[in-house]
Amino acid sequence: MKTKITKVLLTLVVTILSSSSFFAQLPDPGFTIDGVTAIVITDPQNDFLSPNGVTWGVVGESVTKNNTVDNLESLFKLAEANGIKVFISPHYYYKHDHSWQFEGALETLMHNINMFDRGDQLNKEGFEESGADFLERYKKYIEKDFVTVVGPHKVYGPEQNDLSLQLRKQKIDKVILAGMSGNLCVESHMRELLEDGFEVAVVGDATASAIIPGYDGNAAAQTNFRFIASHVYTTEELKKEFKN
Repeated sequence: MKTKITKVLLTLVVTILSSSSFFAQLPDPGFTIDGVTAIVITDPQNDFLSPNGVTWGVVGESVTKNNTVDNLESLFKLAEANGIKVFISPHYYYKHDHSWQFEGALETLMHNINMFDRGDQLNKEGFEESGADFLERYKKYIEKDFVTVVGPHKVYGPEQNDLSLQLRKQKIDKVILAGMSGNLCVESHMRELLEDGFEVAVVGDATASAIIPGYDGNAAAQTNFRFIASHVYTTEELKKEFKN
């Protein structure tokens, strides 16, 4: 009898959680932009955002549909115009990273296609215009004082770089997050920054993800942004927010 009641209750819970009415009630805590807010952009690099990049075949559809390249530039412009600091968390693989003894599925893929490759952290030979380099149209912003480029993250999240340290040292408590790729590095940064005590919003159309048969990374990312972040902006909504 007890087992039967338990099964009925579990069925009821699953039905409630899977109903559209439940998700329609998903709260939106909101996000207020103030003097302790920064924009964090992950991986604004050629291998993700250029048609010549090694991943364009799987991310290009999402990048184009979301208008990601233009929307990321809009964030740089908004930040510069409104005195908002920007932090770049790039992705680099050095020669010694290719000697790792084990890897996850996409780490293996990234190493196999030489994604984000550089010689080493002291050597910029061949870096300019490589897949690891920043998209050319962003360089005029990244080279300015309102932008900080932190150390590279190595897998997906910022646990191994100095992003949180740099944010804390600038007295930043709130982060508006964007960049590449949505369901991997952006989502991993979102989760870690939240766990580290930052308030996080995401600009959903200033990201993009791989879409391959049977797997829609962009849909997965957008779902988790909505479930986890304090607010999910569109780029146009963020522009209006700064005008208010």
